[in-house]
Amino acid sequence: MDLPFHGKKVLLRVDFNVPLDEKYHITDDTRMQAALPTIKKILDQGGAVILLSHLGRPQKKRLPDGRLDTERFTLRHLVPRLSELLQRPVVFSEETVGPKAKEKAASLLPGEVLLLENTRFNPGETSGDPDFARQLAELADLYVNDAFGTAHRRHASTAVVAEYFPKGKKSFGLLMERELANARKVLEQAEHPMTAIIGGAKVSDKLLLLERLVHFADRLIIGGGMAYTFIRAQGGHTGQSLVEEDRLDVARKVLSTAKERHTEIHLPADSIIANRFAPDAETRVCSSYEIPDGWMGLDIGPQARQQFAETISTSKTILWNGPMGVFEMPAFAEGTKEIAKAVAAATKNGAFSLVGGGDSVAALKQTGLDKAVSFVSTGGGALLEFLEGKKLPAIESMEK
Repeated sequence: MDLPFHGKKVLLRVDFNVPLDEKYHITDDTRMQAALPTIKKILDQGGAVILLSHLGRPQKKRLPDGRLDTERFTLRHLVPRLSELLQRPVVFSEETVGPKAKEKAASLLPGEVLLLENTRFNPGETSGDPDFARQLAELADLYVNDAFGTAHRRHASTAVVAEYFPKGKKSFGLLMERELANARKVLEQAEHPMTAIIGGAKVSDKLLLLERLVHFADRLIIGGGMAYTFIRAQGGHTGQSLVEEDRLDVARKVLSTAKERHTEIHLPADSIIANRFAPDAETRVCSSYEIPDGWMGLDIGPQARQQFAETISTSKTILWNGPMGVFEMPAFAEGTKEIAKAVAAATKNGAFSLVGGGDSVAALKQTGLDKAVSFVSTGGGALLEFLEGKKLPAIESMEK
């Protein structure tokens, strides 16, 4: 991030899509904290910062009469906490673009911070409207994108706006640089053995990632609901567990490719099964390949936890994305927490670990281990697509 910030107004796209409670108080400011180094660097070098972010999906969650829910989705809720984090006042613009936004941006002095209203209040944001992007670009001298979590979308404030700034007047922020460097470390500079831990409900959500990982990971640990599609593909009896019948051939293809390339596939030997999908369901431990009718696997069992932990312990590079069970229910969260502990222990012993995905990160935080891994990605979908080998629009537009 090497731009001449002194005396310049800098349009900075951040990801402040933070969770709010029913009284609109921030319940987790991780994403705001992650943007602080970039904001502070610009301010310390004599620049003025104009912050851009989205919050939620206001266009899709309108009020019953069709109006935007501006009370729920306004970024005004973020101003007190942001001022506290930056230890300086933050000016708020109730417009994203328009005469008021233009006036506030024009009067901004070096060292000052302006937060524009939710970019998604304007329908041109998600459609990538060039006119909306142009109006944003006119507010500043330089553009910095530090919102890796939105890099896979061709939105006006992330990809299109960058095209209005020539090379030398735009750059990635410090967080974005770190996200890309750590993802590339897994993809291009992995020390072996490299273990990928992939969880979540559906094979279809992670299909491209699985197909790519099987070519360069040494071990592939598959947990969560998607494991039962692989177990069924091998002839196992999975009861009422989540199985994507239309993905059985895909699972067999991944297993076949893994065998050809000598990539180890680790599936859970046993599961915590339940007689219904509920937090207070009756549970028992059972072989993942012999789940009775009427029962479903909702977490990896004690044997699987131990076997997975042993595999992780001998790894030099670890990628973890997705939970091992129905993590939001405490009765089925232990498997995911045990994986968090295993990844942290391997990191302590010298492995490089990259963790991404909401539930994986939540498990690290709940076990107090979010600082015990090498890097926690803020990316989610963007990280997945980058690891799948896709071109991310917000990254491509910076290179034009």
